[in-house]
Amino acid sequence: MAEAYDTVLTAALLLLGLGLFACLIRAVRGPSTADRVISVNMAGTLIIMTILLLTLFLKEAYLADIALIYALISFLAVVLLVRIFVSLNRKRGGEDGRDA
Repeated sequence: MAEAYDTVLTAALLLLGLGLFACLIRAVRGPSTADRVISVNMAGTLIIMTILLLTLFLKEAYLADIALIYALISFLAVVLLVRIFVSLNRKRGGEDGRDA
């Protein structure tokens, strides 16, 4: 049973790695700023999920604390990115930052 558990965790880690790679490609290619911000947010979420799966795989409880700290930092980074991009867009005379 332990072998099956390890196999499932390994497969999940590989899938998360593929998803992270896809998010990084979207962050580089764009095409819009919103796509880049969303992909960075999704990459942060996938990294948090990876850390939590490693918590189960390695049986190290302190990794869950690291995942929580990373989640807070990731949230703050995305909020900061959105504020920067909205202010830059306003300076360039683009949209006013409000949804229709």
